[in-house]
Amino acid sequence: MEDSIWASLPVPAILVDADDVIVDINPAAEGFMLSSVKAMRGQPVWDRLTIDAPLEEAFERARTNTTPLFVNDVDVGTGERAPLHCNLQIAPVQGRPGQMLFLISPRELAGRMTQSHSVKSAAKSAIGMAEMLAHEIKNPLAGITGAAQLLSMSLGPEDLELTDLIVNESRRIVKLLEQVEQFGNLSQPDFRPVNVHDVLDRARRSALLGFGAHMTIREDYDPSLPLAWGDQDQLLQVMQNLLKNAAEAAGKDGGTITLHTFYEHSFRLRRSDGRSESLPLQIEIIDDGPGLPPEIAADVFDPFVSGRENGTGLGLALTAKIISDHEGWVSVKSVPGRTVFRISLPLAAKDKKE
Repeated sequence: MEDSIWASLPVPAILVDADDVIVDINPAAEGFMLSSVKAMRGQPVWDRLTIDAPLEEAFERARTNTTPLFVNDVDVGTGERAPLHCNLQIAPVQGRPGQMLFLISPRELAGRMTQSHSVKSAAKSAIGMAEMLAHEIKNPLAGITGAAQLLSMSLGPEDLELTDLIVNESRRIVKLLEQVEQFGNLSQPDFRPVNVHDVLDRARRSALLGFGAHMTIREDYDPSLPLAWGDQDQLLQVMQNLLKNAAEAAGKDGGTITLHTFYEHSFRLRRSDGRSESLPLQIEIIDDGPGLPPEIAADVFDPFVSGRENGTGLGLALTAKIISDHEGWVSVKSVPGRTVFRISLPLAAKDKKE
């Protein structure tokens, strides 16, 4: 197959021989399979690809009759990642008897990528009204707090509990409004070459001195990891947010957080405008806590979605916004005992370093 056409296909493509052994995969499939073409060649396709549909008879019929097969709205998994909702096209390769070409269109992934690409505008829409009202709300809250404190000076012990409640709740609302304002007013990244291990180390030390003092934080770094292209302060904020989430999820009994970095040359993100961009730098923050509540797992990066009592739901939304501004990708996999937040970032090009 023509190399340039094969590499340019915007969807994952897998070529198998007459014995259903993988002959080749394109770069988009490397990212989808989370594996390199070298590792995939020679592997039985049904050992590396799981399709939630009875395809055996239809697949053999398509091969025998040299006709295409279309399967829509089916879950496709790889063993390396959770199944994604996909449309699947399978067709015989002309001039190559028995060979079949799989084209996988991940509907769920495309939707998430589009969401990631537009997360800034979506998030601003979600909190736009809050931003406009923040100033007007904070002013009367200050008056309510002051009045409650004045009242407390002339009340008996039994009634002080009520004024304390007013003061504490008013302060909590002000804090929430300040977070909303911070979310909307975040400046554009000041891009420079960044050593992500330096950022992680600063976040780790800060956590151990504060909210993560009850946690064990392990480092599992790839020492040869190249520099990323980003804003060091904003990336530090992201790492601190994720570490804080992991520490709070663990509760008072503590647990273990693992900071894992590695290089994945095949990881590419297809933008909503059709561009394909390499994001080879991978950062994972892994905790052994109870996991995300299933009812919010798919929406944790949306504003005001929180699994904690009294949580604001802005920490992960801010994380998603910052990573989106960095032209990166953030995702999460969570089961009880293992939650993995993964950040994929672009490389600092040689000319940018200089």
